[in-house]
Amino acid sequence: MDLSRFLNPDVVALRPSGIRKFFDIAETMDDVISLGVGEPDFATPWHIRQAGIQSIEDRKTRYTANRGLHALREEIAAYMRRRFGLTYDPASDVLVSVGGSEAIDAAVRALVCRGDEVILPQPSFVCYEPIVRMAGGVPVVLETRAENEFRLTPAELEAALTERTKLLVLPYPCNPTGAVMERADLEGIARVIREHDLFVLSDEIYAELTYGVDHVSIASLDGMRDRCVVVNGFSKTYSMTGWRLGYACGPADVLTQMTKIHQFAIMCAPTTAQYAAIEALRNGDEDVQKMRAQYDARRRIMVDGFNKIGMDCFEPRGAFYAFPSIRRSGMTSDEFCEKLLYSQHVAIIPGTAFGACGEGFVRASYCYSVSHIKEALSRIEAFLREIGS
Repeated sequence: MDLSRFLNPDVVALRPSGIRKFFDIAETMDDVISLGVGEPDFATPWHIRQAGIQSIEDRKTRYTANRGLHALREEIAAYMRRRFGLTYDPASDVLVSVGGSEAIDAAVRALVCRGDEVILPQPSFVCYEPIVRMAGGVPVVLETRAENEFRLTPAELEAALTERTKLLVLPYPCNPTGAVMERADLEGIARVIREHDLFVLSDEIYAELTYGVDHVSIASLDGMRDRCVVVNGFSKTYSMTGWRLGYACGPADVLTQMTKIHQFAIMCAPTTAQYAAIEALRNGDEDVQKMRAQYDARRRIMVDGFNKIGMDCFEPRGAFYAFPSIRRSGMTSDEFCEKLLYSQHVAIIPGTAFGACGEGFVRASYCYSVSHIKEALSRIEAFLREIGS
């Protein structure tokens, strides 16, 4: 039976995630060292797990309100106020979602009409472009450059605008590059946004994972709070990936429409995870500091290691990824990663998985143990000798 006539052609046309290909190959091999997964290797801190367990023991296993537990929304609002100086009403301005990705999807679907243009700085996380396409929007890729530390500049943004531009996705700290945008950078972007009457979806899932610089939310700048939906979550900050919990904060009018989408597609985020998240926000600051210090130490080992073996790598100051160049190898990013995997059993991700402008780079995650990272670097160095690079 030919099922093609039943399928949505817009979905059929989407490319599968470029990340999965290498995981699928690696699963068929022994002794693979992976730097590919953007998932903390720390266990969720015990007091957070205990709060989730206790909620089950207390039979708190029913649906919550669509927007999430009010107590959790209060904690999210308190966190946004104390960390970033942003004020949100827990009753109307906060939505608890199934991971940050669901919040991104709901925001795009609430804001983007068919034919609207959405500016997407790349290289960036794999979900933005397909989500925009599925909403009927037109992705407009804006290529960031290594010589500018993969930051978005006001001039680049202004040059990409047309009369159909509605939304800018701002993915900083950035997966895969580790780039950050400091206050001075954001001030210039905010000026363009205000002048052209645009809206911003700011993905700040790595806000707590910055090194030597504090994260600044663009929503905290003058005139920007009501032009932004800020997305964050618990996966990276508290090592809670499998709990699948994120959130969005923004103006009530936008959050009301996002809540409708969430209501009909999801109902509510997992109840157990919500109780665990309350504990994370109330008592998890010390855990975050400890994990961030470990990531910073690993970051230095990885970046220094890549530069030492001849893979030029700028210093990432956010998230937990390095984005070294492989141009001197003469291979495409895809070829480099595939040959490395088969030759040395090391899995990293081609830069093109995050946009065509990622060609010539690879992504390696440092959310792994120091011994794991050092072994991977040793094998990559052996591979470079093997190919004469």
